[in-house]
Amino acid sequence: MNAVDTNVLLYVHDYRDPAKQATAKALVNSLTDAVLLWQVACEYVAASRKFAPLGYSGDKAWQDIHKLRGLWATQLPTWEVLERAEELMRRYSLSSWDALLVAACLEVGVTRLYTEDFDDSVRAEGLAVINPFAAP
Repeated sequence: MNAVDTNVLLYVHDYRDPAKQATAKALVNSLTDAVLLWQVACEYVAASRKFAPLGYSGDKAWQDIHKLRGLWATQLPTWEVLERAEELMRRYSLSSWDALLVAACLEVGVTRLYTEDFDDSVRAEGLAVINPFAAP
């Protein structure tokens, strides 16, 4: 199963970097076995406000989330995710937000997380962290 971080979803609408936008669009459109993480959905709506000067509205952000929710499975927050995040923070020195993201992925069986924000230090947990924008 796959998951994408907020930054990948945001690049879908950021025409200021055409290469990253094309990569993000192709990736998001190609994922059929994917999960929309609760944290990502919330961060996406909040962060999308920075695209208002580019003509991207909060209403459009909500539409995008509803569309993805209809296409992908969803992961809702649980105490188990929070407890696992605490353990991951200690083991890998992850930030609280990164640990929550990884814990949510592990909770629902995600094996590939697409993000440009952090390294692959959690591979031992069975989660491949992939930067879709990195040179091959």
